[in-house]
Amino acid sequence: MSRFCVYLGSREGRDPQHLEAAERLGEALARRGHGLVYGGARVGLMGRLADAVMAAGGEVIGVMPDHLVEREQAHHGLNELVRVRNMHERKASMAARADAFIALPGGIGTLEEFFEAWTWQYLGLHDKPIGVLDTAGFYAPLLTFLDSTVEQGFLNGRTRAELIDATDPVELLDVLEDRLDRDA
Repeated sequence: MSRFCVYLGSREGRDPQHLEAAERLGEALARRGHGLVYGGARVGLMGRLADAVMAAGGEVIGVMPDHLVEREQAHHGLNELVRVRNMHERKASMAARADAFIALPGGIGTLEEFFEAWTWQYLGLHDKPIGVLDTAGFYAPLLTFLDSTVEQGFLNGRTRAELIDATDPVELLDVLEDRLDRDA
């Protein structure tokens, strides 16, 4: 069983396609025998994803700093809720438990966690695959920007190519699984 660390919003967003995509990803993870590692909230996209994994019989591990347990409304129905002291411990704990990373729509916290995991990959601190689920074009401007950083000489094309992007949760999961199998 592989565990997928998913970064995503503790809010639902305005487009119902984001909720739908989180649920589809959660169901697919569980059906394929994968576990979920995520930020531990019961609300927003985070809660929907966790609930979908558990409803399909999958394992869910949430990791949340003590100061966010109330603010992000910790999900107490998980297989495991790991409480840590701060955000640095949260990110390190999530990364250590994961075999791959996925970013779904979210805010600045989602982006910060995603970019740190990708930076760690670039620096050779891990070789775990990383993907972005571009539901309803949410990440399209970011992906265009990243392509521009390659064109402008600030990002290596090989580094950009390591970031997998797809518009469909199952398609993204297929590519990430292929990378996991290739690197095994």
